[in-house]
Amino acid sequence: MPLNAQHQMAILKDILSNHQTDCCGTVSECEQVERLAQAMLANGTANEQVYRTLQNICEYTQTAKSAAHLDQHIETNKQNLSQWVEELSNLS
Repeated sequence: MPLNAQHQMAILKDILSNHQTDCCGTVSECEQVERLAQAMLANGTANEQVYRTLQNICEYTQTAKSAAHLDQHIETNKQNLSQWVEELSNLS
């Protein structure tokens, strides 16, 4: 059963929030975040602000997947993660 947009948003916020809080994560989580963000972008219902946020999240995950030190990458993006979760929460 495919996830609807509300469920996709909830999972996306949950994983990003965990990264922000724990300052650690896995490549699998980054891949899941990227798939969710890309699916949300592909459905074409995101407004301009959500679209930009999702694009930034995709860039974050693409860099994270190839980072030599994933936890350091997450720590470096802690403020971005917090901002993205807040933006997505305000729009959902």
